Amino acid sequence: MDDDQSCSTTGGGASVAIDLAIDDPAWLTALPGATSTARAALTAALDAACPGCPAEVTLVLADDGRVRDLNRAWRGIDRATNVLSFPSVARRAGEAPQRDPGDPPDATVGLGDIIVARETLMREACEAGRPADHHLSHLVVHGTLHLLGYDHDDDGDAEVMEALECDVLAGIGVPDPYR
Repeated sequence: MDDDQSCSTTGGGASVAIDLAIDDPAWLTALPGATSTARAALTAALDAACPGCPAEVTLVLADDGRVRDLNRAWRGIDRATNVLSFPSVARRAGEAPQRDPGDPPDATVGLGDIIVARETLMREACEAGRPADHHLSHLVVHGTLHLLGYDHDDDGDAEVMEALECDVLAGIGVPDPYR
């Protein structure tokens, strides 16, 4: 990433290590609390879906151009989207990620990468009449659950994922984004 502002953090019962990169400096003025909001949402999602999991996640706050490029390269869709998740390995929803055999007992499990598009997030928040920090929390929780194997490809999976999202968000003071 060019001129990113990376930092690592740990916290929460999930023992998560977050490598947070600001790929788009406009995040700093558009949503000044974005980094703390994103960290709290990611930690809360892991605490709920994977309690005690010693996880490592890369979280990138990017712009629509970067997300469009990634979406086109990896999904064949030539447009920006609000959030992309790139799991390090395929996982089944509800199963705790495991360390690789031979890893030291304090090793973290690399879950993958989450990339959030600033302009799309801000536009969607405005259109829905929601605070941008609430929408950021929702997208980070959504992306984290994708890293853990949750999906919304069919109605049953979508109900499970959305219910978990709503529970996590309620725990950090964010109203149900589906209402």
